[in-house]
Amino acid sequence: MKTFAELNFPGRLIAVEGLDGSGKSTQIYLLKRWLEAEGIKVYFSEWNSSELVKSATSKGKKRELLTPTTFSLIHATDFADRYERHLVPLLRAGYVVLCDRYVFTAFARDTVRGCPPDWVRGNYSFAAAPDLTMFFKADLAVSLSRILEGRPKLKFFEAGMDLHLSNDPYESFKLFQGRILEQYLAMGPEFKFVTIDANDPVEKQQVLVRQLVAERIDLKKFKRRSPLPLPPSLPGSREEKEVDLEDKAA
Repeated sequence: MKTFAELNFPGRLIAVEGLDGSGKSTQIYLLKRWLEAEGIKVYFSEWNSSELVKSATSKGKKRELLTPTTFSLIHATDFADRYERHLVPLLRAGYVVLCDRYVFTAFARDTVRGCPPDWVRGNYSFAAAPDLTMFFKADLAVSLSRILEGRPKLKFFEAGMDLHLSNDPYESFKLFQGRILEQYLAMGPEFKFVTIDANDPVEKQQVLVRQLVAERIDLKKFKRRSPLPLPPSLPGSREEKEVDLEDKAA
């Protein structure tokens, strides 16, 4: 599995992986804001966001109709659509592409749900490897508490309730996510993950993230000719809070 750099793409792809509640989405959001402020040509994409299959996935989840195989194929379709229509064209155009989850999410989740590992990987065999993959490793208790800070209960599939590991969603979450963690740890050396302690404060993690990106990617090659201004933040908005975190991390 060659990286985009090894395939001579002008752009570079950075992916973040981690358990639900690990804080990886916050970190890649802060990274995006920093790169934009530095005048870098940057594009962001997240897992399960293709308009082609988004509504079908949502309906299937709500009605609990998705088998592990169907789940896997829907996510592969979502990824393939985004890969061909967004990621590859922008990498060819010389952008730094940020992905909140990449194929490794499928390798871990689908395998835990019972799909054959070789079959899952075969579904994504068209994809090149990221130029940098950061794995945010958080304790299960920390991940669970972060999720519950934002909403009152766990989601059905997030907790792995479809696997019938436990009737208690919190216990099921720990068992399901624990198995996913084992898959990530096994994949780490193979795909050269850079592991980051996601139990650390947000600001400390972001400092390390920026250092890694600056060391691994020659950012001056991706500078815009004229930097774009950042959009104004509304008082009390998430953007305003994240900007405050950026200042602390700077």
